[in-house]
Amino acid sequence: MATPDFILRLREKIGHDLLWLTGVTAVVVKDDAVLLVERADNGRITPVTGIVDPGEEPAVAAEREVLEEAGLVAETEALVWVHSMAPQEFMNGDKAQFMDIVLRCRYVSGEPHPADGENARAWWCPIDELDTAGLAGDMLERIHTALGHEGTARFAR
Repeated sequence: MATPDFILRLREKIGHDLLWLTGVTAVVVKDDAVLLVERADNGRITPVTGIVDPGEEPAVAAEREVLEEAGLVAETEALVWVHSMAPQEFMNGDKAQFMDIVLRCRYVSGEPHPADGENARAWWCPIDELDTAGLAGDMLERIHTALGHEGTARFAR
C-alpha cells in the first residue's frame, strides 16, 4: 500500500514509534459476488482496504479506495463492524495499530482491475467460493459480517 503523505510527515517527527491510524475495509457486493484484490506487495487476498485521510469521512475513504485500487465506482450502504486490530510492525520498522471500519458497499459501475499498482489483480469472487479464495487474516470474517447486513444508510460525504 502506498504510504499517504500525512503519514510520511508524521514519521519524520516520530520515527518508527507506534502510530494509531484509522483504516477502512470496503466490502463491495455485486449480485452474488464480492470484490477481491490480490495485493502486489505481499500477495494477500483481501477486499479493498485503505487509510482514512485526516478529516475524511470513512464512507468517502472506502469509495475513494475502491475507485483508486480497483477502478470501480461503489456506494457505501452500511457500517457493519468497527474493531481495533493488533499492533503491527512493517518491514521498514514502522509500527502501527489500526482502528478498522468495515463498510458494506454497493457496486455502481466499472470493471475491476488493478488501477493504481497496489494490487496485482482485482476480480469478482462468487460468494459461495469465498471459503476457498485464500483470504488473508480475518478478511473472511469481515466479508461475512458485511454480507449479513442489508439495507441502506445515510453517510456524510
